[in-house]
Amino acid sequence: MAALSAWFWNERFWLPHNVTWADLADPAPGVEYPKAGHLLTALPLALGIFFVRIFFERFIASSCARSLHVHPGVGRRAQPNAVLEKVFTSITQNPDSRHLSGLSKQLDWEVRKVQRWFRHRRNQDKPSTHTKFCESMWRFTFYLCVFTYGLHFLWQVMTPGLYHYYVTELAFYWSLMFSQFIDIKRKDFLIMFIHHLATVCLISFSYVNNMARVGSLVMCVHDASDFLLEAAKLANYAKYQRLCDSLFILFSVIFFITRLVIYPIWVLNSTMFESWAIVGPYPSWWVFNVLLLVLQLLHIIWAYLIARIAIKAIMRGKVCNDVRSDIESSSEEEADTPSDSLKASPHPNKGENGTNGHCAASKAWVQNHNSW
Repeated sequence: MAALSAWFWNERFWLPHNVTWADLADPAPGVEYPKAGHLLTALPLALGIFFVRIFFERFIASSCARSLHVHPGVGRRAQPNAVLEKVFTSITQNPDSRHLSGLSKQLDWEVRKVQRWFRHRRNQDKPSTHTKFCESMWRFTFYLCVFTYGLHFLWQVMTPGLYHYYVTELAFYWSLMFSQFIDIKRKDFLIMFIHHLATVCLISFSYVNNMARVGSLVMCVHDASDFLLEAAKLANYAKYQRLCDSLFILFSVIFFITRLVIYPIWVLNSTMFESWAIVGPYPSWWVFNVLLLVLQLLHIIWAYLIARIAIKAIMRGKVCNDVRSDIESSSEEEADTPSDSLKASPHPNKGENGTNGHCAASKAWVQNHNSW
């Protein structure tokens, strides 16, 4: 075991040349360096954050949702049918015209009735708007609080407050990695899992390598737009469409500035070029920068999706279904017909004009998408 520990914590991998663990363990008076053991507290804290989230969503977010007329509600269930259920579970959830025609003849049903059954069956197990509201409110609250708290430490050396900020962020992303398997399922599941994994590794590497200031900047850059996206979702679920539009536009602007301007020009330039001139490259330096580049690649992918929605909305005045299917959650509720869709909501959208292309874009993007 000692040999394995010595191999993993090899100084020549983790530290620059001419720097040892002993140098960090016995710093000069008034100087404090991060220690790898500090991060171990993030694991039990992640479990604590998960239970706080359950409490928050059940008692606080749920009450706020009901006050905004976002009620749990019970979706329409498909009538029991053994033949269609077998097709749904073992063959396809979205039958094509050939399957629909065959099932129509087998059951002596109209094709439209078979389509309606599959639509109801797909919606049957999907989370309600109330559930999505509670999840978004938890994320909004955490991102806003931790962003406000983290701004204070951007220009500070290692302090107890910076340590608490680091451990809290690390614990939160650990909890997201675990809870992602039981949260609302989204089509960007793999991308988000890679994002959470890269973020956990980046936070850990930057702390152990004494790059806490870089790490805190990366976290603040992300949190700066994350809480705005969740706020736009909340407005959308509560049917305050004009507020949703405004928040979406603000989110988009800050996202592009922080992820495509500040992050590459400030963060990547500092870690890849300025640090090369100061301490030179070493093995963990390469790993750290590769992870930063992976994160930047995800930023570009997400920026492309946002831009594509905005451009199509401006040009056509609405978002086409194929665009939404690329980015939206599979948990979107489907209406039987346009008239059914209008009847489904007893509370009209506050401030929605129904023709604004930006309105359609913001609704398509925030309706069921995860935070970045």
